[in-house]
Amino acid sequence: MRNLKPVKVGNCTLDGSHIYIQSMLNTRSDDIAGSVAQAVALEQAGCEIVRAAIPNHEAIALIPAIKEKISIPLVADIHFDYRLALEAAEAGIDKIRINPGNIGGMSRVQAVVKACQARNIPIRIGVNSGSLEKEILAKYGAPTAEALVESAMGHVQMLEACGFDNIVISMKSSDVNTMIDAYRLCAQQCSYPLHLGVTEAGTERMGLIKSAIGIGSLLHDGIGETIRVSLTEDPVKEIKAARDILKCIGKRGGPQIVSCPTCGRTRIDLVKTAKEVEAALENVDKDIKVAVMGCVVNGPGEAREADIGIAGGDGCAMLFRKGTVLRKVAEEDIVPELMAEIEKL
Repeated sequence: MRNLKPVKVGNCTLDGSHIYIQSMLNTRSDDIAGSVAQAVALEQAGCEIVRAAIPNHEAIALIPAIKEKISIPLVADIHFDYRLALEAAEAGIDKIRINPGNIGGMSRVQAVVKACQARNIPIRIGVNSGSLEKEILAKYGAPTAEALVESAMGHVQMLEACGFDNIVISMKSSDVNTMIDAYRLCAQQCSYPLHLGVTEAGTERMGLIKSAIGIGSLLHDGIGETIRVSLTEDPVKEIKAARDILKCIGKRGGPQIVSCPTCGRTRIDLVKTAKEVEAALENVDKDIKVAVMGCVVNGPGEAREADIGIAGGDGCAMLFRKGTVLRKVAEEDIVPELMAEIEKL
């Protein structure tokens, strides 16, 4: 267990007791109405911290507009221009994501630190494999895990030299192994909260796989206080994926579905049924395990630990609870009968 230094981001405290789900707006920064709408949609989907790109002075207007409509913390993503960090702090941002090394000399870093200290705003040091310093790349020859950590810790030292320790760190790579190794190495060297993510993970299919492996492995190690599943997709899908990862690793509650891959014994349309059950459970918040099995071999036997489930027959299914058969139901009645029993739990 890490000796963690708690950091407060708005109404969220990063102390390891809760893993926070993050996402980022992908609307244009000059589309205030669209950005506000997307921030609201993300919060409704379960996002707990949201980030917005602030590429220019005009984008500062996003901050009060978004904060008026959401209750979760808002993070400003800033590169190069330290003045945008100062403006974001003045506009009421809850956290600033920045690379202290790419905003100029120490005088500019000190100005940002002073603005954040005055308002108790944390700074996330965001290091990516694609934006490492030239000298570090020359030293290691590639964006290795060691290179990422050296860059991150160098930025930490810059902030600490200014008397600032309200810090969160991220070291993202599009390579899953590099990402995992970097976070494990950093966790041994510092006590600051870590924000996990596989950057540029890809489209939905591959991005989910990369993120589940990278984020899941680290959470299993007890590493990580916030997570973001990075997808080239609607960011609401990032939230759903993050919740599923947390659920699988035992860090979040809600229903879990256990379903078999089907085989030649299956006599009902189990693929269709499983998808319907999954959709029906989307707004259920009970901590239950639901089994959707194709036959009696994989039914009450292998799924006896499920709270509730069905085992397919020939155009019908056996409805069971905790391994005990309740009754037989027709194929077309499987989902409504199953959901009716779930309501009783």
